[in-house]
Amino acid sequence: MRKSTTWIAGILAMALIMTAIAGLAAPAKADTAAAEAMFKAKCAACHGADGKGKEVMKTRDLGSADVQKQSDADLSGIISKGKGKMPAYGSLTADQLKDMVAFIRSFKK
Repeated sequence: MRKSTTWIAGILAMALIMTAIAGLAAPAKADTAAAEAMFKAKCAACHGADGKGKEVMKTRDLGSADVQKQSDADLSGIISKGKGKMPAYGSLTADQLKDMVAFIRSFKK
């Protein structure tokens, strides 16, 4: 009886450890509400509320294949450093950049 109790306790301890490790390794979810609010405040004037761009301003459709094929690092760089007529938003934190990139990915067609 004692061997089976020790064995079960060992299995339960291992399950708890694996659950804790899986919880630590899980990627943080993007704060889409904050990213959406930031997009409306900083980006929508040029890219439109729907991210499709504005022809008059010749801004890019954020759901287009050209934009969506860029890496997360590329998109983060464009957001933080600017590109062409787009201003730099270098004051954004790493988490804000990650959230904004995730929000831009939501425009994918």
